[in-house]
Amino acid sequence: MSEIGSLDGLPHIDPEQLHPIDMGALAGPDAPQHPPRILVLYGSLRERSFSRLASEEAARLLRWYGCEVRTFNPSGLPLPDDAEADHPKVQELRQLAEWSEGMLWVSPERHGAMTGIMKTQIDWIPLALGGIRPTQGKTLAVMEVSGGSQSFNAVNQMRILGRWMRMVTIPNQSSVPKAFAEFDEAGRMRASPLYLRVVDVCEELVKFTWLIRGRSSYLTDRYSERVESAEAVSRRVNQPTH
Repeated sequence: MSEIGSLDGLPHIDPEQLHPIDMGALAGPDAPQHPPRILVLYGSLRERSFSRLASEEAARLLRWYGCEVRTFNPSGLPLPDDAEADHPKVQELRQLAEWSEGMLWVSPERHGAMTGIMKTQIDWIPLALGGIRPTQGKTLAVMEVSGGSQSFNAVNQMRILGRWMRMVTIPNQSSVPKAFAEFDEAGRMRASPLYLRVVDVCEELVKFTWLIRGRSSYLTDRYSERVESAEAVSRRVNQPTH
């Protein structure tokens, strides 16, 4: 359900400056009008996980902007190749990936990289699934949290993965340094320029999702794949009879 219009749960927001998305400026009259479907992934299983807290903060904002948001809990997800694809957690993740029209990935930076938990989730989402590409043409926003000084290693790596998954990764991104100091005891992000950047990322993700989702099949229609498909049909139809 959309929570647009209500600022409950967003104590650091200036209501005069938080503008609803102008759907008419982004999507044509024949474009889908349902709330954008956003899947959120986070990359830590710690009890006080700052990537999860950041993802929850972002989810509140995305809902205010009118999105339907679902968050995948990676607890129990097996390592790639250590279980079959019919594992319940794998099926849950893949179904959410197919359902979504955009994604938000939030990872801690560990040893100068995204976490294995984050990468495991992405690795379980295939490039193709039963003839359907579950990520192609969908929007993506990336964010990271760090225990020390600000870094962009994790978001840069996730951008590479997003490109590999044929996703449209938005220009903006967020990196939260010294995350332990940016969240209060209740797990809410404190008011700061870092919080403002999280708002920016969410706003931009929603705008790009409205702009692209109704056009994604056309934008990702490729000559090389059309030629390949035509050749495959020709080989099947013109098989020799002896």
